[in-house]
Amino acid sequence: MKKDGLLIFAVLFLSILSSLTFVAASSTTCDPSISLLNQDPYPAVPGEYVKLVFKVDGLNNIVCKDLTFKLSEEYPITLDPGVDNSYVVSSGSYVADYSSSVLIPFKVRVDENALDGDNQIKLIYYNNKDGNPALVVKDFNLNVKNVNAAFEISVKDYDSVKQILTFDIINIGKNDVAALAVDIPQQASFDTKGSVRTILGSLNSGDDTSFTFEGVPKNGNINLKISYNDLQNVRRTMEQSVSFDSALFQNRVKDQTPSKAGYYIVFLIIIAGIGYWIYANNKKKKKLAKAQLEALRRK
Repeated sequence: MKKDGLLIFAVLFLSILSSLTFVAASSTTCDPSISLLNQDPYPAVPGEYVKLVFKVDGLNNIVCKDLTFKLSEEYPITLDPGVDNSYVVSSGSYVADYSSSVLIPFKVRVDENALDGDNQIKLIYYNNKDGNPALVVKDFNLNVKNVNAAFEISVKDYDSVKQILTFDIINIGKNDVAALAVDIPQQASFDTKGSVRTILGSLNSGDDTSFTFEGVPKNGNINLKISYNDLQNVRRTMEQSVSFDSALFQNRVKDQTPSKAGYYIVFLIIIAGIGYWIYANNKKKKKLAKAQLEALRRK
């Protein structure tokens, strides 16, 4: 009985010892779980801001102490000057509301040359209370898509009599647009008459259309404001200038009116035509009358 008791005691002691060893080993390891919880907008747009929210789990381990999280400022993201992109999180039994996780937000600008698809970004964290902190780098994907449109605009025609200026617009971008509208702001180079907005609707990539404004343009650049809805149905506005040269629309053949000499020539041709018709008709009548007279004489 005594030997059996000693054996049972030895087994329990070894079990407790191994458990304590496992707990000690795990308590000296700081390995929080990090995930990219949200990206807004999704996909991100080159040249614009994107909000990123990371979720950090496993902060109940006190050995993590105070952790500093930073986004690596390298392609395809940048931060505004003077913006601190570091967050310090204290570990412990619970972070807040009995939760061992925390949310870390960042607002960054996407490089205007970022490629469509997944672009790699890096989140770095380290223990800032340790004498020799070890940096840990976690890789995540930032989804990017260029939804912007690009347009080419030129002056197609100007009717100086009706004071109508006609423009051509081509969607030279890769994306279709909807609710396309063009405004002509008040400016010295164009004295607007009537409406200052024209609505064009949808314009697919590679397609073109025309629009007009009534007014008197001056030589130089005419400023236009273009508004459209992108593929994410976000309303976007851009400004563009178009060069106008009145000399290109002067002394054109289609705009020239006939001269007075031309009118006289046309008038003489008409009179001559009428005179010939009268002469031929009279000659025909005389010939017919002569034939009838000879027929009577024969009788």
